[in-house]
Amino acid sequence: MAPASRPPTATPLAASSSRIDSPSLKAALAMALIHYKRLPSTTAAAAGTSSPPLIHWKRKAKERKREILRLREELKLLQDGVRGEAMEPPVASCRCHFFDGCSDLQPPPPTGGGEHWVDEVLRRRFLRLARWKEKRRRLDRSLPVTSLMDFNSEDEIQQLSLSTDFLVELSDGIFAKREPCSTFGTFSHQAVDFILALLKNILSSKREKELVEEIIDGLVTRLMKRMCTIPENAGTSDSGPVDCSDAQFNVQHLFRKLGNEEFIGQRIILAVSQKISNVSESLLLLDPFDDSFPDMHGNMFMLIQLIEFLISDYMKIWLCCEQFDRKIFEEWVRSILKARKDLEVLENINGLYVVYIERVVGRLAREVAPAAHEGKLDLDVFSKLLC
Repeated sequence: MAPASRPPTATPLAASSSRIDSPSLKAALAMALIHYKRLPSTTAAAAGTSSPPLIHWKRKAKERKREILRLREELKLLQDGVRGEAMEPPVASCRCHFFDGCSDLQPPPPTGGGEHWVDEVLRRRFLRLARWKEKRRRLDRSLPVTSLMDFNSEDEIQQLSLSTDFLVELSDGIFAKREPCSTFGTFSHQAVDFILALLKNILSSKREKELVEEIIDGLVTRLMKRMCTIPENAGTSDSGPVDCSDAQFNVQHLFRKLGNEEFIGQRIILAVSQKISNVSESLLLLDPFDDSFPDMHGNMFMLIQLIEFLISDYMKIWLCCEQFDRKIFEEWVRSILKARKDLEVLENINGLYVVYIERVVGRLAREVAPAAHEGKLDLDVFSKLLC
């Protein structure tokens, strides 16, 4: 008789797969995973701190948000600049006579008549152009959003600062290109007229005088630095001789036109006379065979000539001004006398320095003689002019 057959026994593999497919085991694994995921956050919450990975990603998210906001602002400014450039009308091709007669000593003829509607059109056009350039300049420097200027503001102080920056940027352009561009005369003419008109309105209201003085002093200092510039490797360059004289004379003429306003003109003479003393000291200690000596020599004559231009053009007008500043008047007169004394030390190097400064002092004495008798100038200072 054949033995009874045994039921087949389950293999170990079949047993393990049956245990994995068990619903109870799956539920236990799921609960364990949920408990494991909740465990770090619960522990951290109990301790009152966040886990290091969570802090890292929160910080990354904040940085990314700030970056997106900055890029959106820059994109907005760039789009505004492109639209402004597209809407900017072309410059008129007519010749501007602003720089005619740069070397003429005769005072300009008086201008008569009232303001024309063209002046207002040019004023608005210049302000639009200056604002657009300021936007592009600030965008290139990637300034933070909090320091961006509100270009829709009609604050005259802000417009004055904007227009002075625009004029300095124009002067930088002619030194970079070694010659003025085709629009330099037109834009500089508009900038100077705009600055003078704004300054007259601000001074008549007698507000923010200290801030205005700071803006004008900054303009004079920056233009002075460019007028007295000495190029690197003075004398020659890879392409040949370096000549900045035309650009320097253009900046000198900007000073001469800005001097029409007594508030600017007197500060220009004060800065120029102080610069003469500084240059004379440098020339005294400089080797005559140094490459920069000819440039400093030319700057000296340009500075003396600028004082003569301003005194010849505007001295009588300044003395009749209602807001004439007697304090700064006496200050720059004393500064010119000091410059004359400093140049006398250089008479052995170049006697023309003394000849030219004496001519300036003589003209100044003739122009201020009535003011000295009226008490606008200290008689002791006036007597030194006659010595």
